[in-house]
Amino acid sequence: MTPTLVRQHRPHAGTTPPVDLCARARDWSEIQERMLVPLYETVYERLEVGPGTRLLGLGCGSGLALVMAASRGAAVTGVESSSPERLALARQRLLPGAWDTRARADTRLVDGSPRDTADAQAPACTLVTAFEPIGCLAGDSEGLGETLAAATPLAERGAPVVLAGWGPPERCATSSVLRVATKLADPLRGTGSWRPARRDDLEEVAQRAGLKPDGSGRVACPFGYADLDSAVRGLLSTGLFDAAISATDQVQVDKELTEALHPHLREDGTVWMPNVFRYLIARVP
Repeated sequence: MTPTLVRQHRPHAGTTPPVDLCARARDWSEIQERMLVPLYETVYERLEVGPGTRLLGLGCGSGLALVMAASRGAAVTGVESSSPERLALARQRLLPGAWDTRARADTRLVDGSPRDTADAQAPACTLVTAFEPIGCLAGDSEGLGETLAAATPLAERGAPVVLAGWGPPERCATSSVLRVATKLADPLRGTGSWRPARRDDLEEVAQRAGLKPDGSGRVACPFGYADLDSAVRGLLSTGLFDAAISATDQVQVDKELTEALHPHLREDGTVWMPNVFRYLIARVP
């Protein structure tokens, strides 16, 4: 990976073509989202998710984790406030008429806050999940506490709340690639800059939300891609490089991201990056 000098904002930055949010959401659902399947499976196995589970998924994205829970018989509600495009894909997957899962009448998907799912007639949820990993961007957990505060009143007393985060940088090959985002976005010096995961990231969020930690674990979630192009598209779909794109431009980010991926390119043209993610189970008091 070639070194890059710190850049100031470019005069033409405001004329950078806008991101195609629909295409990015498709890249997320078709390429990147599946990388966290081992995390979803591990949590569902540990908590015995099944027909008696009423799950509230925070930041549900395009719904893969909800599909997996629904396939176990769980009643699922998903909340997504940051990407209407991802939520539209979740609706295609989960609501009546979806072709790839058995739609259930008790499936709900909401664009907004967990409070928007409140229903006096509905029973309290028995599990809350926040699977979007924290711990690699400065400030990436700041909004999570508020979201949890809105969600926990909808859960039963003692219900598990699952938080997810990146593992130690030395166990995450993708960390070296994410540093590209910091290098290019450094002039912004704020939210959106990469930082190494800290040991107590998840516990600190749980404590601020008034939750009681009740166990944790680590899961291997390797990032594997068919080729370099798929790897670039998948990583860009996470939104972790948005600050870098704003500070420079799309062409520069694509170039440096591709260079950063070359050490992980295998002889058959695929890209493989071993990673470890961490999850915390906390309880609603």
